Amino acid sequence: MTTILVLYHSQGGNNRKMAEAVADGVNSIEGAAANLKDALDAGLDDLLACDGIAIGSPEYFGYFSGALKDFFDRTYEPARDKVFRKPYAVFVNAGNDGSGALRNIERICIGYRLKKVYDPIVIKGDITPDVLEACTLMGQTLAAGCAAGIY
Repeated sequence: MTTILVLYHSQGGNNRKMAEAVADGVNSIEGAAANLKDALDAGLDDLLACDGIAIGSPEYFGYFSGALKDFFDRTYEPARDKVFRKPYAVFVNAGNDGSGALRNIERICIGYRLKKVYDPIVIKGDITPDVLEACTLMGQTLAAGCAAGIY
């Protein structure tokens, strides 16, 4: 079974909707399952057990969620060299333009030595059906690629 960690944080609910759509996409792929986790509830075991990770955050003050940063801080040292080239994708619900949040998430992923395998989804404003469809496709692609051994 291929497991994709869908790691997110959401206070207003928009990022959770996006995360749920990513998880739905993962779960639509035969032999794949999403592990949907709020960053405050996720830990090292979730990171080590997954085959790929979708990372979602709202943008606050040009940066990503502090809860997500906390997850990265808690898991970095014990995960070093254990997640090398694990595939990842990012989705951001932006308050500004999303570039600061995205840039800093990607910098952290470089530190973990994860492998970016999907173009980020950065949206500003309402969560539309098109946004949710894009998130579902992200989940499907990440899961299918991991399941097939492409990533």
